[in-house]
Amino acid sequence: MSENLRYEDMLAEIVAQPKNLSGLFEQMDHMIRDVLSPKQILSLHRVFLCGCGDSHHAPLCAEMAFESLAGLPCEPMTAMQMARYAADHIPAPFPDDPLVVGISVSGSVARTAEAITQARKRGALVLGLTGNPDGALAKAAQGHIARMHIPANPKAPGTTSYAANLSALLLLAIRLGEIRNSYHQTVANELRAELRGVYDVMAATIEATAPVASQLADEYASVPEFVFTGHGPNYGSALFSAAKIIEASGASAWGQDTEEWAHLQYFCRHSDTPTFVIAPPGSGYSRAVELVKVMKRIGRRVVAVVDSQDTEIAGLADVVLPVVGKVREAFSPLVYTLAGELFAAQHSRVTGEPPFRNFAGVYAMENAGGNIIYAEGEG
Repeated sequence: MSENLRYEDMLAEIVAQPKNLSGLFEQMDHMIRDVLSPKQILSLHRVFLCGCGDSHHAPLCAEMAFESLAGLPCEPMTAMQMARYAADHIPAPFPDDPLVVGISVSGSVARTAEAITQARKRGALVLGLTGNPDGALAKAAQGHIARMHIPANPKAPGTTSYAANLSALLLLAIRLGEIRNSYHQTVANELRAELRGVYDVMAATIEATAPVASQLADEYASVPEFVFTGHGPNYGSALFSAAKIIEASGASAWGQDTEEWAHLQYFCRHSDTPTFVIAPPGSGYSRAVELVKVMKRIGRRVVAVVDSQDTEIAGLADVVLPVVGKVREAFSPLVYTLAGELFAAQHSRVTGEPPFRNFAGVYAMENAGGNIIYAEGEG
């Protein structure tokens, strides 16, 4: 194991997430309240969210919040899709509409900066969500940024940065709904308090899930492939969880929409592939129950990431990684990614593979097409 890149660093960051996020909350809330004027917010009819890597997964997880809390159609997409395809066709019938948010913790991701540049040229209202006020994204947004003060940990796959980005997006959704009179300010403040309370659920979930994830990693030390399924806001959680496995131990991992699993996985050669089913209470839960029965019938090893009080999926699964506490579905990705994060760190431990496999030269500039690529997973 490398002295520089260690699974312990990833574990320490995961365990510290609830405290770190709680400490960042007030700063994030004030920043989000100030970044757009009421006039700009009232002009909006649509929202686009874009980024690379983890900064794409967070928008996927936030889509439900923008549509259910802000009352605005929301389209998350990769930065490449926005930069090279969607930006040319953005409808801009009014000044400062739609809103296009580009996310990059490093602020130096070429495609995200390009996406914001192209959207701004089309007349969209642009916003950069970044930790670097002097980076390419901030310059592309012409200084119109929400700056995230996120503790950097270059030794581990990013988890706090992802959760902070997602928290900021959820706060933005609440703010848009508040100004657009989707609900009273009192309700908006209740939503903010509810969101902050999710960090307590995260802490309880880490305590309950960590030992199970460690034991499971021991059992799955030689497994070459994993599948994560999720639906609604947790489709992004499935993709993010799979990404952490790849970054932490180099094992192959897929993230899939729950329904799409049923249209592809039958044909996989290994019938016992461990399949992590991310299924909080919500609109897609009943379909997840149906598909877990199918998974068991064809021989999959099912790992359920479900509410600790769950009985249906938990009763069918081989292993349960519990979420301890109730969370509304729009906020649930903050909690339901923790199981995958903890398992990924422990899989790095049992396989002896250091996070990012010590890069092994694959992140050299000549392999990145001249663009800056960052190891945090945020792209």
